[in-house]
Amino acid sequence: MRYPNSRKTYQKEALHNASRRGMSFETDINLSNQYYLRENRAVVHKKPTPITIVKVDYPKRSAAKITEAYFKIPSTTDYNGIYRGKYIDFEAKECQAKASFPFSSIHPHQVEHLRSIIEHGGIAFLLIRMVVYNIDYLIKVEDFLEFYDAKTRKSLPYEWIQEHGHVLHPGYVNPVPYLDLLDELYFEESYEKNAKTKAQSQ
Repeated sequence: MRYPNSRKTYQKEALHNASRRGMSFETDINLSNQYYLRENRAVVHKKPTPITIVKVDYPKRSAAKITEAYFKIPSTTDYNGIYRGKYIDFEAKECQAKASFPFSSIHPHQVEHLRSIIEHGGIAFLLIRMVVYNIDYLIKVEDFLEFYDAKTRKSLPYEWIQEHGHVLHPGYVNPVPYLDLLDELYFEESYEKNAKTKAQSQ
């Protein structure tokens, strides 16, 4: 069953998201993860960025200070955790381009990692913030791979993202509410129950 992607017009979404301007995507996602942890809804954390240490100084016998290091290419993806008994794994990207999301923004081994997650029954997706439009999208890895594997282009056209992506509607304490979309896309029973409860309370 194909669910609606809840797309809105650019003007309406830009107004709705205006309060988030100036905040990094990573910061917003971390705030949402902290919110989910406080609410005991999910356990999701950002993976530490691997670094290679080149030089360490020892100003005191009891202290060490890293004076030179460099970032390695991430071995997998940005975030992972567990939600409703399911392993989830995702990569988050800010896209500055207006017309497309370039595949160069995500490393091939990260794509293969996400592929392996869904092959083993987990939930994998991309979170993409289109900076020009100030809109966040969730893209299922299954949909992404269908386009990526066709090798017809070196980027995702923005029109494709609008059609296949799912818009996230930010809140004050939960700026990137991706679990709401996971309920809709992967846990149909829970989504319909929550929708019914909201309708009855109105």
